[in-house]
Formats: sequence, C-alpha cells, structure tokens
Amino acid sequence: MNQLVRSLEIESLTLLPMTPTIGAEVEGLDLSRPLDASTVAALRQALLDWKVLFFRDQDITTEQHLAFAGNFGALEVHPFAPHKPGYPEVLAITHDDKSKGRENTWHSDVTWRVEPSLGSILRALEIPPVGGDTLFADMYAAYDGLKDEVKERIEGRQAVHDFAHFRIAMRKRGATEAEIEAFNEQYPMVEHPVVRTHPETGRKCLYVNAAFTQHIVDMDEHDSRSLLRHLYAQAAIPEYQCRFRWEKNSIAFWDNRASQHYAASDYFPAVRRMERVTVIGDRPY
Repeated sequence: MNQLVRSLEIESLTLLPMTPTIGAEVEGLDLSRPLDASTVAALRQALLDWKVLFFRDQDITTEQHLAFAGNFGALEVHPFAPHKPGYPEVLAITHDDKSKGRENTWHSDVTWRVEPSLGSILRALEIPPVGGDTLFADMYAAYDGLKDEVKERIEGRQAVHDFAHFRIAMRKRGATEAEIEAFNEQYPMVEHPVVRTHPETGRKCLYVNAAFTQHIVDMDEHDSRSLLRHLYAQAAIPEYQCRFRWEKNSIAFWDNRASQHYAASDYFPAVRRMERVTVIGDRPY
C-alpha cells in the first residue's frame, strides 16, 4: 500500500500500513538521531494504533538502539537469555548451523514477569538469504472475534504464567537445582487476566500465549487445557496478522500488550543474527 495514510502532524513521518489493523512501516525517520518530544509522542500513538512499527535502513549503533528504546520507558535486563557483552539490556539472538531457531511459537514477551514488557525493539544485523520472517497477530482482533459464549467463559478469569521452557534450557546447560530454585524464588509463577485491558487504549485484548501460559485458575484441568488451545489458536488466524520480511538494519517495534509474534524458523542452517531491547511495562489488569 504505497500511499500516505497518516502524518501524525509531523511532516517527515509517513506510515504505510501493511494490513487494515496491524503493522505499519515508518518512512522518513533516522533513528540514529535524537528524537524530539513530538516525534516520540507521534510514534507512541502510531504504536497504539498499529501494534507494531517497522523501520528500514537503520544502520545504528548499540547506544543509539538503547537511546531510541529509552524514549518509551525504562529498559529491562532479561535474566535467562544471552546478552551482548557489555550491554546487559541488549539480547543477542543468533541462530546458525549449530543453533536452530526456537522462537516459532506464538507469544508475547516475558509474560512470566509480574510486570511484563510494554514493547520490544528488534534489529536485524544479519539475515538469511530467504526466510526468517516474523509474523505478528492483533490480539484486540483475536478477542473481538471470539464467540459471545467464549467471552463469557473467560470474563474475569486469571491464568498462570511461568518461564517453564527457560527452566528446561537451564537444566540442559547443566544448571544445578539450587541455581534454578534461586530463579524460581526471584520469578515465581504469576497470575494475569485472560483478557487484559490495555492501559493506554482501554481496549480489551486476549492475553494468554502458548509459550508461557500454564493453566486457567480455578478451572478443571481438562477444561482449562481445551479452552487455552482454542484461545492460543486465535493468533494463527491470517486475518489478524501481518508478516514482516527482514532486511539488514531493519527494526521492528511491537506492543507486547496488544500483540503476539512468531519468528518463522524456516532458514536452518543459515545465519539469522538479531539484537533486542525491551521496554518495561506494568502489571496487567
């Protein structure tokens, strides 16, 4: 869609939507430069409108990556994933012939935290010759599309979230049970609403994901498992999605409160090297 859709009252900022509800490419912005308050406000509004923003040809330094993310809040340090040496806030995500991609599950980042992230900002440093796209799903649309009887079943319900697959990975790497227990104490399982109200838009969105949600509180195990399978499947509906084809120095900035994402792991054994910075959010309600 090569047409001007919204300038947000900033002459140099053009948004090119990828679908009717989710995903917009931002043109005319150089993220290596400091952003003024009006540009930051416009980008924040654009993020709320489109759930994920994309930027091309951003040959920026790590410091500039961090500075851009810092416009939107404090930055988190991921306790499990590898970080870039000297930069604890920067996740280093590399896959090659020795490490197949593992992010090919629909999820929202770090929902096992008491205060999951506001958003994540991912930059492509090296991409495979083909493949390695990331898909994003609009979780407002996922909720809106549910049948009324399903909405009634999940209204007011809470679900438990846990870092279970990180725990498995730690054991494979040889972590002791004492080390794992220390993480369990620091990051205990948390309960979040199955349907979250977005703190800035006030809209309801589906807030369970296949990577971190364990079960629905006070529900029979079989019923919980069956209902969660149905809810997880909503992210896979194409009408709720956009798909981004990476190029070197492309950046994606997504709202973890209103979207889920899926990194297609179809490029093995090629190299896909990314860096991610994440903005701390608040407790869902």
